[in-house]
Amino acid sequence: MARFYGQYEHSVDPKGRLILPAKFRAFFEQGGAGGYLTQESEGCLGLYTPDEFEEKSDAMQALAKQGTDERNMVRLWASRTAQVEIDRQGRLAIPLPLRSYAALENEVLVMGAIERVELWDPSRWTERIAPQEENLMAGGIA
Repeated sequence: MARFYGQYEHSVDPKGRLILPAKFRAFFEQGGAGGYLTQESEGCLGLYTPDEFEEKSDAMQALAKQGTDERNMVRLWASRTAQVEIDRQGRLAIPLPLRSYAALENEVLVMGAIERVELWDPSRWTERIAPQEENLMAGGIA
């Protein structure tokens, strides 16, 4: 099972491609399977290995059985997900709608988030994480 940790600074090229850190890349290159890129609720993108994406999809299918609102949420999630491949240079192409959603115009923080990789606009990351970072530095997490 893939686990992702660490923070890396990269940039999106003019064609909307991002070089994935070498430490993460191997999990998406195995068997040429690539991965799945989807919107996360915090304004970033989540990159899942095929195995992790299968688990996420199973959870979403279970959610869809709970009612109309949940089914619509699952439809929206699925429609905003893209299967991506990693090319020989370790790049993945980020579809324009996903780049726009996450405001990924140039600089990108590539973050390990245990079961997935997250792609963040640096200013969004700073805005989102600053309060938790202060708490962590004050010893708030054991």
